[in-house]
Amino acid sequence: MFMHKLSVGIVGCGAIGSSLAKAVKRDFFRQAKLIALYDLDRCKSEKLAKSFGNKTLLAASLKDLIKKSDLVIEAASAQASFDIAKSTLVLKKNVMIMSVGGVVKDFSILYKLAVNNNCKVYIPSGAISGIDALKAAGIGRIQKVTLTTTKNPLSFKGVKYIEEKRINLDKIAEDKVLFSGKAADAVKYFPQNINVAAVLSLAGIGVDKTQVRVIASPGVAKNVHEIKIESAAANISTRTENILHPDNPKTSYLAVLSAIATLRGILEPIKIGT
Repeated sequence: MFMHKLSVGIVGCGAIGSSLAKAVKRDFFRQAKLIALYDLDRCKSEKLAKSFGNKTLLAASLKDLIKKSDLVIEAASAQASFDIAKSTLVLKKNVMIMSVGGVVKDFSILYKLAVNNNCKVYIPSGAISGIDALKAAGIGRIQKVTLTTTKNPLSFKGVKYIEEKRINLDKIAEDKVLFSGKAADAVKYFPQNINVAAVLSLAGIGVDKTQVRVIASPGVAKNVHEIKIESAAANISTRTENILHPDNPKTSYLAVLSAIATLRGILEPIKIGT
């Protein structure tokens, strides 16, 4: 339990960052305080700071935000998440990473920095269930982990991999497998859509052994993630049908709530679950 209020800085002031900032102010005001906001698009950070009636929340730079914070929450993008996390750990501050797909490739670097600087890296479970059971099973022996992600074709608009494959999303009339392979490739090809594969891999048997299928289905309105785990301890199956975030349809609402729950776990004296 923190003896003083935890100073929280948020990098990325879009739908996710805004939701987390509001949660800090609304739900954790006794244990934490929102200390700084930063976004490359300054209009976003200014708008969010204005909604709180506090322009002093605007950080002059990423480094400025990190220095002011006890905990930095990255809610920017997969392209920026590694650099944000690395910069935070170099300055010996704790970090929560939302855009997990961007750190998987070089996660060992962050791990070493966290160890050497006595810092913590927090990665929420995100839009999937079963991470607790996967971590427990991993203490023993896991044979296989597979993830099947099904989304509406429109969710993949603007994905470079889809454009390179010349897949016409508007003409998909039945379920179509867009990708089947290892998580390492899924994270690379779908950086904005498949954060769950990154989380699953880091919690389990790694990006080269975790198998992923990505399906475009015109009949679904929700993001659906199905996980199957085969292990010496148990065979585990989960299915999560996600409600889309009201402000960002590319993000599942559960992913944001998972980050809030992670923050609660940091602040509360009692931890429940693996």
